[in-house]
Amino acid sequence: MIDKVVEDIDAAIADIHDGATVMIGGFGRAGQPVDLIDALLRHGAGDLTIVSNNAGNGDVGLAALLQAGKGRKMICPLPPQNDSWAFDRRYRAGASGLEPGPPGNPVGRSPAAGAGIPGFYGPTGVGTLLCEGVETREFGGRECVLVEALHADFALIQGYRADRLGNVQYRKTARNFGPPMATAATTTIVQVDEVVPVGDLDAESIPTPGIFVDRVVPVGWREWTPDGRYVGGLVDVNGQPVETGIDPHEGHTKATDHKPSGTEGTR
Repeated sequence: MIDKVVEDIDAAIADIHDGATVMIGGFGRAGQPVDLIDALLRHGAGDLTIVSNNAGNGDVGLAALLQAGKGRKMICPLPPQNDSWAFDRRYRAGASGLEPGPPGNPVGRSPAAGAGIPGFYGPTGVGTLLCEGVETREFGGRECVLVEALHADFALIQGYRADRLGNVQYRKTARNFGPPMATAATTTIVQVDEVVPVGDLDAESIPTPGIFVDRVVPVGWREWTPDGRYVGGLVDVNGQPVETGIDPHEGHTKATDHKPSGTEGTR
């Protein structure tokens, strides 16, 4: 019987090795697999090439991983933010490399890898410094740049529900980079709030089929979504309630004084 559920989160990521390329889902904190990242931090693998849309927020999740010096290089279209001080410090100190690119390209590079396509032409970034020296070709009168597919050894993704076969659903905007990254990695590990019996998920509403998933790790409902119901409020960049966290209006960031803290809004 196929059963991809791994109850022990530390065991689920134990084979992530030094020097691995790891894709981490999420758009900021939305959909970021914080529990898996924390387990990876405990595991201690380093010299990682990390692929993500952002370079961490505040001091938690991906930011904590970078702050601990586990990332050798970031492949990331949106690295500098008001709350990305963990990466900013390491990059300016020469301790972390960066491969930037137009935001649209990572969305295409991951599924290209999953589909076995070595590269594709796209118009995003034409004529900018980000694509300087890259091969170009004209299609229908429009200049396009050659973009290589992006593969990874591992993908860490946050889902909402899954079954034991590895079929995964996401919750609203937390879906973002999960589906394309799941197709591009040799090993895909998904944390979910709940594992349900096979057949409980609507077959027409499964963005990530089990064929792309190797391990499912149940982490339980979040405090702000008990039983899937949203009860969250305004939080800061570390996911703390504004009443007890960083005040978005009066506080200051670790990057620059007297600027808003980069509040994430609602959870």
